[in-house]
Amino acid sequence: MTTIGDLFSQHDLIDFSLNRQYAPFLGDSLFPATKVNSLTVDVLNRQTRVPIIASVAAFDAEAEIGSRTASEKAIELALIKRKMQIKEQNLYALLNPRTPAEGAYLKQHVFNDFDVLNQGVLARVEKMSMDVLATGKTLLADENGNLSISLDYSVPSAHQEALSGTATWDNADADILGDIVRWCDSLDIAPTRALTSRKVYRLITTNAKVLQAVFGTSTRALGQAEFDAFMQLQGLPIIRTYDQKYKDGKGVSNRYFPENRIVLMNDDPLGNKVFGPTPEELAQFNGSAQVNAVGNVYDMIYTESHDPIGTWEKASAVALPAFAAADEVFQAQVLA
Repeated sequence: MTTIGDLFSQHDLIDFSLNRQYAPFLGDSLFPATKVNSLTVDVLNRQTRVPIIASVAAFDAEAEIGSRTASEKAIELALIKRKMQIKEQNLYALLNPRTPAEGAYLKQHVFNDFDVLNQGVLARVEKMSMDVLATGKTLLADENGNLSISLDYSVPSAHQEALSGTATWDNADADILGDIVRWCDSLDIAPTRALTSRKVYRLITTNAKVLQAVFGTSTRALGQAEFDAFMQLQGLPIIRTYDQKYKDGKGVSNRYFPENRIVLMNDDPLGNKVFGPTPEELAQFNGSAQVNAVGNVYDMIYTESHDPIGTWEKASAVALPAFAAADEVFQAQVLA
């Protein structure tokens, strides 16, 4: 008799999750994914790229002892998982298809479910990465409020600012370019790019003071190419937007990147999306995860009860962003 395990072997599901390609998130380029064979990650701030000047010494004298400036802290990776049930009626149809075409169709429906589950897991990692990029912090919370762990990546307070009153960028008197120049000057590494929302970008490119700085008048429309050229000539970062959204378990749309913030950074990767072995993966490989054989998301189908029979499709990952460039960005809240 055919079983669900015959239709979807664990080997097949591992191959599926390992080889399936989804549309990349913006965070995938800022925080490239990496897989580690551990449930913790050492979050390292990069060695400072501002030279620490060496001392002059007399001949035959001992050299000055240097120190490594990267700071390290171990953080436990977060377990992320979501599942869907294969209803008894659908399970029966899967195991007893009337035609081969119907069987193939029903199997594809299960793989479509895994696409949804996998992308949901990856979306959570993207949300954590954007939280860290925008604020230097992320909150690990479940849908029921039973888990709430705040992680602080220790972005220097001198590299963070929340504008208020007439200084916010929706005010006609706001000195937007002056703020950007001031923030650039506060960093040791010159920022070359910035990330914000469409709302903030429109406020920048329609601000009378910005238009006067670019054109000498406030009556012309400012296009992206013209603004990019102006910012480059001034040695200021090129600004791009990120407005992609996800839906929570209640179907409410939310943003990955906050609408009221801007982040200044350089061209280097900011860190990594770090994935580790899931508990299911460790069990599958007898406690020794094969990090090259399994994708970042682990898919499985299992039965957990006899009456009624509960057959579930589950996707899980153990992941967390590592923010190596925590002291090389400037994070600003520009709207209330």
